[in-house]
Amino acid sequence: MNKLIAVLISGLLAGSAFAQVPVTATTKIVAPVTTSAAVKADAKEVNAVAKADATLVNTVAKADAKEVSTIAKAETKEAKTGISADATVAGAHATAAKTKAKAHKKAAKAKAHAHAVEAKADAKVVVAK
Repeated sequence: MNKLIAVLISGLLAGSAFAQVPVTATTKIVAPVTTSAAVKADAKEVNAVAKADATLVNTVAKADAKEVSTIAKAETKEAKTGISADATVAGAHATAAKTKAKAHKKAAKAKAHAHAVEAKADAKVVVAK
């Protein structure tokens, strides 16, 4: 019972001390509201773009390796048989160029899709506010 009375009295004293503090003009700072949906959408976009970039790098590296391997085999065959490897080398260059172009197009499409998904999620957040 004594503790309860002590708590009530301390609350009364604290409340009266707070009431005597003069009111100052404060500016209200409005922080942008970031919802978990917006954060998730941003993270999803970043992951999708990173995945597209990684896929592009892997595809280009594989195309380069295949091109080098094909050219090396053709030149080795040319050295052994004397048959010109120019056609094989040109074909390897063309195949690598096509593969790289497809990879770049696919990565650009994936990035555009990721940006569209993120923009759609941002629009949902704006509407929800």
